[in-house]
Amino acid sequence: MKHANLLSTLLLCLAAGQASAHGEFKCDEPKAEWKPQMELQRKLTADGWKVRQVKIDNGCYEVYGFDNTGKRVEIYFNPKTFEKIGEVKQPS
Repeated sequence: MKHANLLSTLLLCLAAGQASAHGEFKCDEPKAEWKPQMELQRKLTADGWKVRQVKIDNGCYEVYGFDNTGKRVEIYFNPKTFEKIGEVKQPS
C-alpha cells in the first residue's frame, strides 16, 4: 500500500510541475504589434523544424513540434520579435 501512495504522490507532483510550467511564460506585447503566426511557422520550417501547431497562450506564441535536431519541443515565442521566451521540458 505504501508503494501505491508513493507512486500516486510522485505522479501528482509530476503533473503539477507540467501544469505550472505552462503558466510561467507570459508575453505583454500589444496585439497590434504581433507578427502573423504563419510567419513564425515559415521561419521555423525554413530552419529545419517540423511544426505541428502554433497557438496563443498567455500572450505568447506556443509552438508544438520537432526542432531541427528532431527533438520534440513545446516552446514559447514573443509574438512581436519571435524571441524564444521559454520551453516546457518534455518527458524522456
